[in-house]
Amino acid sequence: MKRPIVRLSSLQLINIKNVKKGTIYMPNTVNKVLSADKAEILGIYGQNGSGKTAIVDALYFLQKVMVGIDLDQSLEDYMNMDSDTAEIFADFNLFTDGIVFEIGYRLILSREEKGIVISRETLSAAKNENGIRTNKTVFMDYQRGQTNTIFKPQKRLDEILEEDKEIITDLIVARKMAEKSNCSYIFGESSRELFCGEYKNGFHYFSVMISSLFEFAVKDLFVIRNAHSGVISANFVLPMAFRIENDNMGAKGDFTVSLTEPILVDEEKKNLLETIVEQINIVLYTIIPGLQVTIKNYGKQSLDDGEEGWKLELMSKREGMKEIPIRMESEGIIKIISILNALIQAFGSPSICLVIDELDSGIFEYMLGELLDIFKKSAKGQLIFTSHNLRALEMIDKESIMFSTTNPDNRYIHMKNVRESNNLRNMYIRSITLGGQSEQIYEETDSLKIARAFRKAGRGVRSE
Repeated sequence: MKRPIVRLSSLQLINIKNVKKGTIYMPNTVNKVLSADKAEILGIYGQNGSGKTAIVDALYFLQKVMVGIDLDQSLEDYMNMDSDTAEIFADFNLFTDGIVFEIGYRLILSREEKGIVISRETLSAAKNENGIRTNKTVFMDYQRGQTNTIFKPQKRLDEILEEDKEIITDLIVARKMAEKSNCSYIFGESSRELFCGEYKNGFHYFSVMISSLFEFAVKDLFVIRNAHSGVISANFVLPMAFRIENDNMGAKGDFTVSLTEPILVDEEKKNLLETIVEQINIVLYTIIPGLQVTIKNYGKQSLDDGEEGWKLELMSKREGMKEIPIRMESEGIIKIISILNALIQAFGSPSICLVIDELDSGIFEYMLGELLDIFKKSAKGQLIFTSHNLRALEMIDKESIMFSTTNPDNRYIHMKNVRESNNLRNMYIRSITLGGQSEQIYEETDSLKIARAFRKAGRGVRSE
């Protein structure tokens, strides 16, 4: 059986950073299309500090929860200081064997004396089969405060116990372990193994949903935050987001290469780096004409543990020119190299969801537009990005663009009254100055006040 395809449908944030409430919708959701046949692009635009990066951060932490690791306590810094709770509510579509499940995962976080905890998480689902859709109902509801209940509803718990009554002890122990380590009860390793067994009764589909969401978080969801670009800007390291699945290996993550000196790796990492570079080069020379990445091998060298390793350095090679260290290339080229393998994966696989903060950082405006246009026309996966460069507004459909607003209670909107003949870029700029949308999308600045403030500050600067 083919592995099910999971795609993000929408994401709602409550009390995350400066977003009291806001929801983004993927284009297929806006168009009411249940399909995984084509690419989906969502660009999020808005002025500085208006909640764009909150989407990327929320997906980053959501991914960590869904792979079952302990809750990252730094998440407390991302909770709105005016509230002791925060919520992330993600909707997914799961495509499997002619059936589409609409799944909702709700995560509620609470601030306590010792830090933040997962106070509640729910999974709900509706089934679409042969043109018939069931109502969306909750099939798993875990509440940390309800110590006398493993989870609700009782009917789903009974279905699990129907297969093996002795498993109730394991479910209770798994819950206690999840609460002690402060990880998800639904996706934590101990409980996930119980929920994802071979069920022959009504719990079978729910088991498939949980395992599919877990695999999506582990294998298919890429979240590239600003920190990724930050280390590139500092000319410190090159983190290459990658996913490799072939007969020889299967891996996903960031392969970090030093930009200041050669790296020392074992044979497994050497083979992985060679595979990543080989895939990147297939596309790179078409984006940056004539450019290829090569690996300079300085030979074998002993690792700290005494095992045999290799000393390697990434180089840049252009036609008719000598190789130079990759660090000598521009920040924009290094940025493209760092995300290119992930873009290749999203281009070729309908199950990949690639999320990039400030996609335009260091990338030439025209090239950005070309990449988005190619992705829109030919790719299969999902791409979510934030950007300040308005070129994308001229290249992709209006359903593929959402704008952050000045209203923290309704943080993200689509532009209204957009016709096919309209230039979305011009409409956006006009709406900034004249308004006319359902929410204000720009907190007005006064150029005269700004100039006066600069002059006032300048008087305190001693003239040399």
